Amino acid sequence: MSKKIVIAVDGFSSCGKSSFAKLIAQRLGYLYIDSGAMYRAVTLGFIQNGLIENGVVKGDGLLDNIKRLEVGFSLNPKTKKHETTLNGVVVEEQIRTISVANLVSVIAAVSEVRERMVELQRKLGIGKGIVMDGRDIGTVVFPSAELKIFMTAEPKIRAERRLKEMIEKGQEVNLAEILANIEERDYLDQTRAISPLRKADDAIILDNSLMTIDEQMVWVEKLIEERIK
Repeated sequence: MSKKIVIAVDGFSSCGKSSFAKLIAQRLGYLYIDSGAMYRAVTLGFIQNGLIENGVVKGDGLLDNIKRLEVGFSLNPKTKKHETTLNGVVVEEQIRTISVANLVSVIAAVSEVRERMVELQRKLGIGKGIVMDGRDIGTVVFPSAELKIFMTAEPKIRAERRLKEMIEKGQEVNLAEILANIEERDYLDQTRAISPLRKADDAIILDNSLMTIDEQMVWVEKLIEERIK
């Protein structure tokens, strides 16, 4: 039996990290952990509890609210896919809205939030055999991961991908708005004081600006084979 490894996929927003990581996990029979969805769920919880005012997180009741927010994943029996839950309620659609996207980098920069999420993520990875994507998986959550990938793509291409995705879901958005959101998130992710987005020294860069998902899988399969052997 091949040994199990931890695969960390980091990179900029809207690079297709989740789709890429999910497909890797599916082919290997590994557990996929969507760290971005976890932060989006916390952001939704903060919005619902009135903890954000003018784009700033309120300090009052912050710790108590974080402790009460339970983020997890449940298997949809119809689609056979894991969906994000917040306090036991499926919130997969709600966390993909532009209102959540505009605030998720702000919430992810709160040290108490990151500490809670990192602790949970590390527990999920104790037995290895996992694929996790996010912003600091290879640098903070799993610095000893056997395979680290850092994904990037041109901002406009990322915005066009996100636009298509949101239109298919029936959301009314425009390219300029999405591009502005992506550029702002890039800046916030790279400049935040806590666990900023950066490439791990031993991570391998994947620029998928002009690559299909099938081409990305061909690219990564050799790397996985090398690590497992």
